[in-house]
Amino acid sequence: MSSREERIGLNEAVFREVNERIEDLAETFQLKEELLDLVCECGDAGCVRRISMTRAEYEELRSEPHQFAVHPGHEYPDVEAVVDRRKGYDIVSKSKGAPERIAERTDPRT
Repeated sequence: MSSREERIGLNEAVFREVNERIEDLAETFQLKEELLDLVCECGDAGCVRRISMTRAEYEELRSEPHQFAVHPGHEYPDVEAVVDRRKGYDIVSKSKGAPERIAERTDPRT
């Protein structure tokens, strides 16, 4: 695994963890109908783009540990592929091998 692949994967894991905390807070305050205001889960540590989705959409995303939500165009084709395009964000799935293993290892839900 290259250090670039690992850096991208770990950056994405950090953003996924931030979004997990945002979702937890929404649940704590019983914000069931409001859109979640989340951070882009791309591999760029300097990214400041925001994305929005319902809690149901978020739970669907998190049901697969290899998936991340990114602002359109923020994917890294050498380590992931866009598997769905939604309003305001894309869902990417990590490539087999090292990118997939990093996503699994850093998944806060497993």
